[in-house]
Amino acid sequence: MEHIVFLTGRLAQPSLERVLSSIDDAPFTWETRDIGLQVAGLMTADMVRRRVAAPVQADRIIVPGRCRGDVQALAAHYGLPVQRGPEELKDLPRFFNRAAKAVDLSEYEVAIFAEIVDAPRLTVQQIVERAQAYKADGADVIDLGSLPDTPFPHLADSVQALKSLGFQVSVDAVDPQDLLRGGRAGADYLLSLSLDTLWVADEVAATPVLIPRAPTDEASLHEAVRRMQQRGKPFIADAILDPIPFGLAASIVRYHRLREAFPDVAIMMGVGNVTELTEADTSGINAVLFGLCAELDVAAVLTTQVSRHARRAVREADWARRIMHAARSRQMLPKGLNDALMTVHDKHPFPDTPQEIAATAAQVRDPNFRVQVSAQGLHVYNRDGLRQGHGAFELWPQLGLQHDAPHAFYMGVELAHAEIAWRLGKRYVQDQPLDWGCAVERAPVDNAAWCAPGTTLQPAPTGRARGDVNKARDE
Repeated sequence: MEHIVFLTGRLAQPSLERVLSSIDDAPFTWETRDIGLQVAGLMTADMVRRRVAAPVQADRIIVPGRCRGDVQALAAHYGLPVQRGPEELKDLPRFFNRAAKAVDLSEYEVAIFAEIVDAPRLTVQQIVERAQAYKADGADVIDLGSLPDTPFPHLADSVQALKSLGFQVSVDAVDPQDLLRGGRAGADYLLSLSLDTLWVADEVAATPVLIPRAPTDEASLHEAVRRMQQRGKPFIADAILDPIPFGLAASIVRYHRLREAFPDVAIMMGVGNVTELTEADTSGINAVLFGLCAELDVAAVLTTQVSRHARRAVREADWARRIMHAARSRQMLPKGLNDALMTVHDKHPFPDTPQEIAATAAQVRDPNFRVQVSAQGLHVYNRDGLRQGHGAFELWPQLGLQHDAPHAFYMGVELAHAEIAWRLGKRYVQDQPLDWGCAVERAPVDNAAWCAPGTTLQPAPTGRARGDVNKARDE
């Protein structure tokens, strides 16, 4: 059986041992080592090399998730694998479970058509810039939308500009003449042709997207599909997804009947009628809709980013298609694969109980404040005791920082973060930004690189360092 050595700090060691003891049927034996610093999160690869003598009698060494430095160099030094664990030790059980069934989320089947709905009002350069942003978020095809009674004289120029940069392009228009102009300019797809406008598909090489004459007219869509099959040309069929409460359930049934009638036909689903027209967080809506797409073997989705609450729709769609593809292809629930769509809440927001926090607080012998969050609220502690409350303003008078402006500002920010996390049910880690999933862009963290001192490590104007969890220095 594999034997793992977990490296940690003095404050975290008891909690680490409790977590490891709680893992049922662990496929490994373990031991923990305090390498001689107070806070495990301050560990670096250089510290490990200086403080942990070689050889280490183990099959693997696991260091804290925030350990900075080159762990591959450590592995070469000790002659055995060295690995970063999760950032929070309470996540170790899930860390090992996930590692045992790692899923590749680079695979997907659904193509994302991202519509620029106001394309006629934009310049060619503005269209290109919007397309580049959509592509960066995961779009496969840039859809040039049309607006009622709005001319689009630069349609052909826009298509050609995008094609010259390597984009796949679709043109979305009601007027057949606009579709013809787009197709002749080199568009890859045309949205959308009904039974009455199938002739457009004979004039250009672009792949048409077929729709019914009216959303509920399934017969006309099915007839259009059969005619395109007789032509032997590629096409995509769209049964039209209706908004709530104007037929969403019935439209899903239409998609199901379309798939039953034509098992091998490529299907498109336009999700914007639900994401844009429902005032709810779009990450969850996209998760459900892409789950339906996975079950119905939908080939493409048309999405929009018009409403401000839907401004991350393309990025959410990209994550949703990957997660749902993995769930369907592996016949598993879409759980434990990735947290990108958990934008507002966390599945495990409060890893520590008030009793565990109190036990840690009792060990602290310095004046520097630590902040943690449990299901019962906010906990702030240092050598002078433990304070508990439900918000920043409630706890502030108990900190005695009225004459320490820099430290007061820092603690105000941290308590505000902690209160937001507690009220929403999100994971809070002192000195770390809250994780909003794919809703907020975050620069990738390179744990092999050294980071500049954060605000809490910079000296205050008085020359005294601000107190917090990161003040437990490498002594």
